[in-house]
Amino acid sequence: MNYTAAIFDMDGILIDSEPFWRIAMIESFKSINIPFTDDDCKKTTGMRFTDVVNFWFKKYSISSVDNTSFENGVINKLVFLLKQNGKAIHNVNKLILRLKEAGFTLGLATSSPKKLMLEVVNILNMNDTFAVLESAQRLKFAKPHPQVFLNCAKKLNVMPQQCIVFEDSLNGVIASKAAQMFTIAVPDIENYNDKRFSIADCVCKNMDDALNFVNNNILITKLHANIEI
Repeated sequence: MNYTAAIFDMDGILIDSEPFWRIAMIESFKSINIPFTDDDCKKTTGMRFTDVVNFWFKKYSISSVDNTSFENGVINKLVFLLKQNGKAIHNVNKLILRLKEAGFTLGLATSSPKKLMLEVVNILNMNDTFAVLESAQRLKFAKPHPQVFLNCAKKLNVMPQQCIVFEDSLNGVIASKAAQMFTIAVPDIENYNDKRFSIADCVCKNMDDALNFVNNNILITKLHANIEI
């Protein structure tokens, strides 16, 4: 397959946001008397945040707080934290540059709210990086459903099979494989040995490994395909 597009997840792939997600969530849930912990955060990693809020509100039978208002409060707190300390994942910019040099069109597909997506792109100075920005916030189904990836590919004007996806969550990997896209998983250290990630086409320890894999496999294949033409 001659790949022509690359689609990036956001949290954990473009920006190291997970620690700040945990701070924002723990503080916000505790403010409404839900005893929230790091382990609770991990239980819903990779889920759309609207679904995360609904899950915990249902678990603790919270009815005195509006779900949407609470969600917006957490996102606002997270944006504040990211503006202060948010940084791009190490060497993701090198990977992006390498793909662009090779002629790839880039898209972003995230389960995070559109507001957060736009803020992160701005914080990382990536406003001109992606041809398409796609959030699953308003979709009927989020990851592990493939719709956000399929929508991104359609807007990039490419077939799903022409796309490479970079994902860090299991839900994201399931979604991209369901979309019939070549999937490079870059899980965090805690999840690297999770055998469920074996459904990905490649599992990398970090972005350096992902860059090496792309250079030594995807781009070489693409170069050979172009020479044959």
